[in-house]
Amino acid sequence: MSNSNTPQRVKTTDLGDGVLLITLDSPPVNALGYALCGELVPLLEAAAADPAVTTVVFTGANGFFSGGADVNDFSTPPTGDTKTVRDVIETVEKSDKTFVAAFDGSALGGGFELALACDYRIATAKSRVGLPEIKLGLLPGAGGTQRLPRLIGANDALQMMLKGDMMKAPDALAKGILDEVASGDVIEAAKKYAGKPKRRISEKKAELGVANLGLFATPFVVAQAHMMVPPEENGGFAAHKLIDAVQAAIELPFERGWARELRLFMELVQSTPSAALRHVFFAERELSKVPGLPKTEPIEIKTAGVIGAGTMGTGIAIVFAEAGIPVTIIETKDEAVEKSREMIFGTFKYNVDKGRLTQEDAWKRANSISFETDYAELGDVDIVVEAVFESMPVKKDVFAKLDAATKPEAILASNTSTLDIDEIASATKRPGNVLGLHFFAPANIMKLLEVVRGKETSPQTLTTGIALGKKLRKVAVVSGNAFGFIGNRMLFEYEAQAVQLAEEGVSPARIDQVIKEKFGFAMGPFAVADLSGLDVYNFISQSQGGSPLGRILIIAKLVEQGRLGQKSGAGFFKYDKAVGKGRQAIPDPEVEQLIAQLAKEAGIPQNPNVSDEEIIARCTRPLADSGAELVRNGIALRPGDVDIVWIYGYGFPPHHGGPMWYAENEAHYTPKGGTAAAETKELTHA
Repeated sequence: MSNSNTPQRVKTTDLGDGVLLITLDSPPVNALGYALCGELVPLLEAAAADPAVTTVVFTGANGFFSGGADVNDFSTPPTGDTKTVRDVIETVEKSDKTFVAAFDGSALGGGFELALACDYRIATAKSRVGLPEIKLGLLPGAGGTQRLPRLIGANDALQMMLKGDMMKAPDALAKGILDEVASGDVIEAAKKYAGKPKRRISEKKAELGVANLGLFATPFVVAQAHMMVPPEENGGFAAHKLIDAVQAAIELPFERGWARELRLFMELVQSTPSAALRHVFFAERELSKVPGLPKTEPIEIKTAGVIGAGTMGTGIAIVFAEAGIPVTIIETKDEAVEKSREMIFGTFKYNVDKGRLTQEDAWKRANSISFETDYAELGDVDIVVEAVFESMPVKKDVFAKLDAATKPEAILASNTSTLDIDEIASATKRPGNVLGLHFFAPANIMKLLEVVRGKETSPQTLTTGIALGKKLRKVAVVSGNAFGFIGNRMLFEYEAQAVQLAEEGVSPARIDQVIKEKFGFAMGPFAVADLSGLDVYNFISQSQGGSPLGRILIIAKLVEQGRLGQKSGAGFFKYDKAVGKGRQAIPDPEVEQLIAQLAKEAGIPQNPNVSDEEIIARCTRPLADSGAELVRNGIALRPGDVDIVWIYGYGFPPHHGGPMWYAENEAHYTPKGGTAAAETKELTHA
């Protein structure tokens, strides 16, 4: 029977035969926060003192074992009486009872560390285990770095923790992490372990897990691990500390390794990169909260249409198919259809080869995408996403046809990256059903989705767009309707500043190197421009009244010369198909000479010897300026939304928290116009 005096977050049940069941019940993920741990410790102490108890079984409610420690607690250091996951695990470690972890759901972070402190671990086939702390700029701080190497070998444990990914129960069983994958009730399976001998992982010796390296095995593997992760100052701070902790597991007794793990963990909790990553964690969880949006049920999207079988349209179709939504592509050109089919089947074959899908599932999903030429074939779909040329007349023509062909309740979405959603909606008789769904290329890989609401987009349409983003496994950010929305509006300011630096004599190659290697962007601004296509930038520039990026018409000049970027083999850089499959940027002196000539003609003073720090400041400052403006004008709901857009869509380094967080916390930033830096803080905390 359940003890009626048991605190709410933890329930105990006497299963008979000396078995006490302890159920973690703190929705949604049974986080092992201070409050829950404060309830667990006295329960475990009482069980340890009760001679009638021989075995304690941990399990979790709510379809979870535990998602680990409460991330909110990391900002509030424990005080004297506060109990943490480490206190819970120390209580388990000191007890003379047998402990079994039994879960039907995921055991992550501190939850998995609690399972590792147990003698036996049983899970259902759908369960997963993992130590994802690295994604928050932390290391497992409750014994994970000490116990997992002792269980499966230091090398395998290190790889698992550095990736931070979840492992499926059958794979965990094969690794030796689990003792059993239960086919039936996991609690009944756990009862079979009642009274079995204690088997503490802490008493085992950590093996390296790498053969034939002899006396120098540990130093060699540790050195190699440090070389394989980014430098500490460029996103690798937590990774290097994690490697140090695992080295302690190999070289030190458990108690000393346990103490070193805590010291390293506390260093990371107090570090700027971890604070930045925790900001990203919380910002992502705020995305679906839209102030003032009436509560309404989203429309269920069962079928979809896509207009255009180009690279973007095909990618969007693949995204729908991967989510189990059949999709019809409208395309009139046979050549485009054939290329699209090749891309679709090639993508799903790749997923089969990588073990992500079975052959049967891949075949089913690939064939859920059909091709038609007539808009009338979209009569019954729930949503249509237009992915045609970035031209307002072309898009308005498409939407007028869709308005006539689709059922009245269907949602009509544009994948435009810059154009006015309200003007596009004016081509229909249902502006309330129109919104922007701006996917980022390649659509089936990039996680960001800007959900753009027009002035007449209905609450239900917006709610459906947000819900669809989740179903498509995208990070969906709501944006207001303005040129370039959030991401591209800021991109043009960023690129313009990079061009201005080049006009002043700093080579594009050096600018890209600093932004990528010193700051941590995935790509430098000039490589991004070449990848996107300089003709695209030039077209958008002309559509905005001919305003150039920078003070000279360098992009227009390059386009005149046929230098369109990667696709033409030359842009700001050269691209040789024999080097990096034509994707590696090769500095081009001709471009540097052209920039110098145009700058001289324009009378622009030269200053080629600016510092790396100045390059970073010059390129990041306009991001913060334009981001702050977007928040003030209501285009972006929160500074955190801006940060998420730039991290997931443009490769801004997560360990710097996004452009807005970076401006407030790292850059000693003064907003545009010279007003007080408090303006940015006010936006951030609004």
